[in-house]
Amino acid sequence: MNRIASIVAGALVAFLLLSSTLFIVDQRQFAVIYALGEIKEVVTEPGLKWKLPPPFQNVVFLDRRMQTLDSPESRPIFTAEKKSLVIDWLVKWRVSDPRQFIRNSGADMRNLENRLSPIVQAALNEEVTKRTVRAVLATEREKVMNDVQKRLSDEAKQFGIEIVDVRVKRVDFSANITESVYNRMKSERARVANELRSTGGADGEKIRADADRQREVIVAEAYRDAQKIKGEGDAKASALYAEAFGRDPQFAQFYRSLEAYRSSFRNKSDVMVVDPSSEFFKAMRNGGPGGAAAATPPRK
Repeated sequence: MNRIASIVAGALVAFLLLSSTLFIVDQRQFAVIYALGEIKEVVTEPGLKWKLPPPFQNVVFLDRRMQTLDSPESRPIFTAEKKSLVIDWLVKWRVSDPRQFIRNSGADMRNLENRLSPIVQAALNEEVTKRTVRAVLATEREKVMNDVQKRLSDEAKQFGIEIVDVRVKRVDFSANITESVYNRMKSERARVANELRSTGGADGEKIRADADRQREVIVAEAYRDAQKIKGEGDAKASALYAEAFGRDPQFAQFYRSLEAYRSSFRNKSDVMVVDPSSEFFKAMRNGGPGGAAAATPPRK
């Protein structure tokens, strides 16, 4: 029984010893083998690898994929015009020399990011201070990023990394300048709006005045034509009346008397005080045009 236990214990120890000498390297990683704190080997090929068991040798893995470093905080940068800009940036980098990387920053990549951020910010400051706001925003923005990348490429060698790309994500004025710019833009837009409203009001008054003038001209011409037509109609009516009344003067006189009665006795409530023997009631007394003719003695 003791022999079986010894065999099992020996097998277990042998398995643990063997497992401590084997390790797997992923294709996305570097494997760095240490021997008593000294780097002995860097494994770059993926697969199953072996080493001496601890504490003789240990292994540390580094990510070989591309990493992204964002600007930790937005600090104002002064341009050649002494304008304050706030710039957000990012840097794409990856480990190129694992030995150099570990010597300078250790196995923790956050140590490198803490040391690299001030270097990136300093390189960006040097490039921005030589240019105007317009150049940074538009005309030379690409050149700024390329120049910063060139500066960082030399610095990156001491860290064992490669700078793949540098991008400027956002360029803006600082808070106090942004507010003044917005106020100036607001005032300018208000001025343009007032100018447009004034121009529109003047054009509107001009259009209304022209419309009123045209209306007055049209009304005057229409009144003139109406009066002309009315005058022609009255003239024709007078000619017809004269012709008709000229054929029978007695009937014409009787007809005028009837028109006078109609106009005088229009309302039942009207009261008139007239002498019955006056000429006004002559047609009534004579009993019509025939009576009026009989009452008039013939001329000799």
